[in-house]
Amino acid sequence: MTKMQKRNLKTKGEVDFDYKHDILFFKFSEREYNKSIEFENLILDIDTRGFITGLQILEASKFFNISKNALLKIPRWELKTSVNNGVIEIRLIFNVEKRNKIIEKNPIIMQHTTEPLRNSQLVCVA
Repeated sequence: MTKMQKRNLKTKGEVDFDYKHDILFFKFSEREYNKSIEFENLILDIDTRGFITGLQILEASKFFNISKNALLKIPRWELKTSVNNGVIEIRLIFNVEKRNKIIEKNPIIMQHTTEPLRNSQLVCVA
């Protein structure tokens, strides 16, 4: 049995926050959307080549324990995703301003999936 080679991609991205619905979006520029995979409060967008191309976090203010107003302005962020043998790992680093202080959030999310995703690694920065 041959080992599947890991695919790597580094790209620029965008962030957007839907205040009304409390949804935080991290989007990868110049990637063609194909389908979504839904977990409890996360939605991953997958492109036509099998890379994760976006992340939506539902009830984001509750998930990160920060106000909706703070999520309106995220000046710097980095998203790293990897898929390895059916396990998706998401590392998200971003800064928000809270009471005139810069707060860094750095959650690590791991999900098992039965979706046939290829082993891959993606780094997206803005």
